[in-house]
Amino acid sequence: MHRYRTHTCGALTLAEDGADVRLSGWCHRIRDHGGLLFIDLRDHYGLTQCVVDPDSPAFAEAEKLRSEFVIRVDGRVRKRPPGTENPEMSTGLVEVYVREIEVLGPAGDLPLPVFGDQPYPEDTRLRYRFLDLRREKLHQNIMLRGQIIDSLRRRMKGQGFFEFQTPILTASSPEGARDFLVPSRLHPGKFYALPQAPQQYKQLLMMAGFDRYFQIAPCFRDEDPRADRLPGEFYQLDVEMSFVEQNDVFTAMEPVLRGVFEEFSSGKPVTPSPWARIPYAEAMRKFGSDKPDLRNPLVMQNVSEHFRGSGFKLFARLLETEKNEVWALPAPGGGQRTFADRMNSWAQSEGQPGLGYILFFDRAKDETTLAADPNATGVGARGPLANNIGPERAEAIRTALALKAGDAAFFVAGDPEKFAKFAGLARTKVGQELKLVDEGRFEFCWIVDFPMFEWNEEEKKLDFSHNPFSMPQGGLEALTSKDPLTIKAFQYDVACNGYELASGGIRNHRPEAMVKAFEIAGYGEQTVIERFGGMYRAFHYGAPPHGGMAAGVDRIVMLLAGEQNLREVALFPMNQRAEDLLMGAPAPATPKQLRELHIRNVLPEK
Repeated sequence: MHRYRTHTCGALTLAEDGADVRLSGWCHRIRDHGGLLFIDLRDHYGLTQCVVDPDSPAFAEAEKLRSEFVIRVDGRVRKRPPGTENPEMSTGLVEVYVREIEVLGPAGDLPLPVFGDQPYPEDTRLRYRFLDLRREKLHQNIMLRGQIIDSLRRRMKGQGFFEFQTPILTASSPEGARDFLVPSRLHPGKFYALPQAPQQYKQLLMMAGFDRYFQIAPCFRDEDPRADRLPGEFYQLDVEMSFVEQNDVFTAMEPVLRGVFEEFSSGKPVTPSPWARIPYAEAMRKFGSDKPDLRNPLVMQNVSEHFRGSGFKLFARLLETEKNEVWALPAPGGGQRTFADRMNSWAQSEGQPGLGYILFFDRAKDETTLAADPNATGVGARGPLANNIGPERAEAIRTALALKAGDAAFFVAGDPEKFAKFAGLARTKVGQELKLVDEGRFEFCWIVDFPMFEWNEEEKKLDFSHNPFSMPQGGLEALTSKDPLTIKAFQYDVACNGYELASGGIRNHRPEAMVKAFEIAGYGEQTVIERFGGMYRAFHYGAPPHGGMAAGVDRIVMLLAGEQNLREVALFPMNQRAEDLLMGAPAPATPKQLRELHIRNVLPEK
């Protein structure tokens, strides 16, 4: 007999009834039923109920056991007594009558419980992550992650892609976040960077003629953590293709992402192909976000004309400035004063002065209206905005938004570039509060036509708005003849249920166009050569048109696991302060290490 087990704790069925077996695992739960001890023994594969009665030679040892002791048990399989079966367990028709117990690993007092899924402080969970990972839901999430990655690999290879591994120690690259730097011992004063993405390497693979690349790639970015982004490192499905246009990337990648979601969605519908392609400007105007949740049916509209020159002086004066607009957010079923007040308070909590509104009601059922006009009919409007703009303008707004009695409209005004994000948050809030969001499906779309450049108000300069290596629409001619802020890029994102799930672009593979694009963003040609010399040289020796994308593996798993936080689908994540509490990182370097690296610490003043 094997030293530790003949079966796993998820394997025994009625077929083993009467067999002598050996199991090893953790004491998941111990129950004392009038002297009869029941031990739920757990391993990676499942649970088996073990029974120890006072006549068993193992009883004295069983009484010493506590939760999470690791033990070996020898015993005989028997059918559970009628009425005690557990159909929710794979082993629920049998139990093991124990005759011998060996403690393989005793456990001290637990800093957090493993049995059950009750919430526990995050720092405790991360410090004792090895215990946290024993908990059923988190354990299942990690196994689901592996299955999803296997599925991604299988589907990518089925599309003709080849898997490569690119270097981890590389050079710094402007990917939109801070680099993690690694000092070089052999080259004092110089540093490697951990890759924010394998961007340059995967493009160089296209220069080298490999045609279709993919990698489940670790990426490193020194940025502030948040619920949908892990601090420090994350993983992405990284993809690149040669001799393609934008539509070729969509055609190749939609089946991969859609197929994975269909496989692991537990029956939830997934958007069929082809997915909607929404220009960035349209997404911002309609949804206030470049990663819209299309399960939310609310669509905002520009209603500036209905307020221009109106009696609502605040909006009317704002509209005297050309770039200012008034947007309306429909709220079907939200036509109650209490709801409007709640939304107004929420807006103030978001740092806004408030949220204007109009409430629509049935005039024939309104006591105040009927008192003044017993024959009143139609839909009326009330609220400060309605009172100031008059019934005709209010009715025009209602008609434009296709609203009815019992509905409401909320309004934001000013420069859309400044209020669009808040408007998007308001759309999400209204949709959730009025239960308009269909939680039971995965809704995908492509966001396309991103601006190539954006204005950095803090530094008073133009920056790349997205990936700096994307091809501008119009190529070099657009870069030399058009206002940079009007140039769009062959850049695209995949949005799903309010998350950016993937991002990509067709690459700028002409060296003169690459130099010009970086010049507009404030990088001289010499800087381009110094920082991107490998790719710059490669473009001079026969560069194929190419493009690709990268999809966030962690976010894919988070959505499919039904979680709200990426730390619930990662093995050993850091906390919100980017600290690894389990391993004690980051940690000070020793004086010897610093001397070898020719580094001296200059700490900030306290």
